[in-house]
Amino acid sequence: MSDTLDDFLHFLQNSPTSWHAARELGNRFAAQDFLPLLEEESWELVPSGKYFVEREGSICAFVLPKTKPKRSVILASHTDSPALKIKPHPENLKKNAIYLSTEVYGGPILHSWLGKDLALAGKIVYSTKEDRIEEALVFIDDTPLIIPELAIHLNREVNEKGLIINKQEHLCALATLIDDPEKQKNYLETLLRKHVYFTKLLAFDLFLVPLESPRRLGMQGEMIASYRLDNLSSAHACAKALLAAEEASDSQTVQMAIFCDHEEIGSSTRHSPPSFLSDVLKRIFLCAGSTEQEYIQSKRHSFCVSVDVAHAFHPCYSEKYDLNHAPLLGQGIALKTNANQRYANDALSVSQIMCLCQKNSLPFQSYVNRSDIPGGSTLGPLIAENVGIRTLDIGVPLLSMHSSREVVACQDHFTMCSLLQHVLEGADSHVFT
Repeated sequence: MSDTLDDFLHFLQNSPTSWHAARELGNRFAAQDFLPLLEEESWELVPSGKYFVEREGSICAFVLPKTKPKRSVILASHTDSPALKIKPHPENLKKNAIYLSTEVYGGPILHSWLGKDLALAGKIVYSTKEDRIEEALVFIDDTPLIIPELAIHLNREVNEKGLIINKQEHLCALATLIDDPEKQKNYLETLLRKHVYFTKLLAFDLFLVPLESPRRLGMQGEMIASYRLDNLSSAHACAKALLAAEEASDSQTVQMAIFCDHEEIGSSTRHSPPSFLSDVLKRIFLCAGSTEQEYIQSKRHSFCVSVDVAHAFHPCYSEKYDLNHAPLLGQGIALKTNANQRYANDALSVSQIMCLCQKNSLPFQSYVNRSDIPGGSTLGPLIAENVGIRTLDIGVPLLSMHSSREVVACQDHFTMCSLLQHVLEGADSHVFT
């Protein structure tokens, strides 16, 4: 388990944004002889072949069976996390300091971003001397920023009434002090030039990223604290499972893991499963000589596990939970259900995963929201509705979801890696049809 956890910490450290995560995943698949594919080119796939295709911050990897495929088993997770994104013209001169203005991405717990050292990470687009437009990923951790909190002397009731944050006024990041107002105009471009050579900066997608490193907690190092555990814990487990899995037991199954960007903002882009997953699946079956009808039939025999974190029980806020369905850290993965299908689930799918857990002595728990507290959603319902594949939502229990620093149990992560590998390998008729 130690090697898996060390690898997980390394993955977290190298994946400050969705683009970095997709690149890190691509490197891992390439190192294990997966071949890269380009969407703009024709594909020629061979039996038992291993491939991956990237779509910016999303990536999909798959292993083909020895014979003509008849079904797919899919692991789905996402690569993005709630964050603060830098605006296109962010520099604001406030007295003798430059602040960078931000926009809220997804649903972060805003106060958790205050008073922390923050790096800049993301993607920039620029022109070269030859007038080519190129892109580069950046992770600028040597020039930290900070969003200062207001002193308690100026906000005496903050501990009684809570901190009220105005997203426009209170989330500007302190970048530097200056003595010349003209330096305000190109501060960010000047900073970027120290890391990337370019002729002209055209545009960027940059985020603030907490600089505190992932680390293990507890007397026995039994927990991990980090930014982006939602949902890099799931992405890491899906990748580990696909890389470790043996061929599916029926020899007619496509084994796949897909990692999608933009889940935290609604999945209404071309990076989402309705677009990306559907395109890749259809091309696989057409390349194998399947007819349109055979491709549609394959969906009936396919299965998807949507892997996203679940709310772990927080004993200081027990009134926020249904205590019969409140998973604990370190007690196994959570099977997530919701009557309104905010999580993809049905009794058959839940039973199938329960049986697989019991067969392999893997602990599991049940998670359901309180009936009077609506929860979030996942990729699961999107895949079930738009791709037409039976899907189940599961995840590891996590504390401080959408905070800038979240907590999971090491044992739960290891359990998830093992379970997902069994899902890919055990794709025979008596388990998943």
